[in-house]
Amino acid sequence: MSEWDQPEGRSRMSEPMFQGKSHDIPKRLIWAAWLKVKSNGGAAGADGVTIERFEARLQDNLYKLWNRMVSGSYFPGPVRAVEIPKKGGTRVLGIPT
Repeated sequence: MSEWDQPEGRSRMSEPMFQGKSHDIPKRLIWAAWLKVKSNGGAAGADGVTIERFEARLQDNLYKLWNRMVSGSYFPGPVRAVEIPKKGGTRVLGIPT
């Protein structure tokens, strides 16, 4: 069992606090977000990384993402603009990446 496969019943109080981290973000929260993206068939973002490519190094990618988030050095990527048809023309819809 890896650190990302924590049982649901584990309480936040039992998770260790890391020195030097500016945000308290449980790893299970990142894992749950990954499962949601995967189940929704998430598309590649602005960086072009597909679900399959991200999943090939899943533990490493999730750890890097978590580490950047808890240290405060993570900034989300740009919003992808997609034009959708509307009556009388099109409208730009912003898709988070």
